[in-house]
Amino acid sequence: MKNEHNISKSVISRLPRYYRFLGMLLDEGIERISSSELSDKMGLTASQIRQDFNHFGGFGQQGYGYNVAQLRQNIGHIIGIDHYYKIILVGAGNLGRAIAQHLDFHKKGFELDGIFDSDERLVGLDINNLAVRHFSDIDTFCKNITPAAAILCIPESAGKEVTSKLIECGINSFWNFSHYNINEDFPDAIVENVHLNDSLMTLCYNITNSEAAK
Repeated sequence: MKNEHNISKSVISRLPRYYRFLGMLLDEGIERISSSELSDKMGLTASQIRQDFNHFGGFGQQGYGYNVAQLRQNIGHIIGIDHYYKIILVGAGNLGRAIAQHLDFHKKGFELDGIFDSDERLVGLDINNLAVRHFSDIDTFCKNITPAAAILCIPESAGKEVTSKLIECGINSFWNFSHYNINEDFPDAIVENVHLNDSLMTLCYNITNSEAAK
């Protein structure tokens, strides 16, 4: 594998998409596929797919194509989904509860081990067989469980205080649904920001321009 620091974010962002599409192919009973066939299904060029895979050593054989199951397994290993990192969720409101209840963490490389909130009305609530804990218990919990990452479903106003506390407890990786810019205050943190409003407005833009084109 080439030096991971030389691999662009755009290539890395496509890995989960490859993994998902290959899973769909397996469900359809497809055992082997060429880069051109995969490109037709994914809307990418065959050249782009081969270039992406070559960053990790390449997986196909000329004249044979890719073994779908093996390729998916290799990509899953590159992503790291076989590590099962311990993760916690902070913020048990509507969004936090939806994530905890409906996302299959185990298939994405994580184990959800704790849910926290500072709202006394939510403490003790059972969400997917996990009782919501008060955020004041985070020190003790992290000493015993040592989570690798945290999901933040909190108001922007609470972002810095909560993140600072989590970093103090040894957590340096975040799936951030808040509008708080973690890296501005904590540049060494590993952050994946999720902006639902931005995504919805992008859809709005595309609809607007589609209508204008007509």
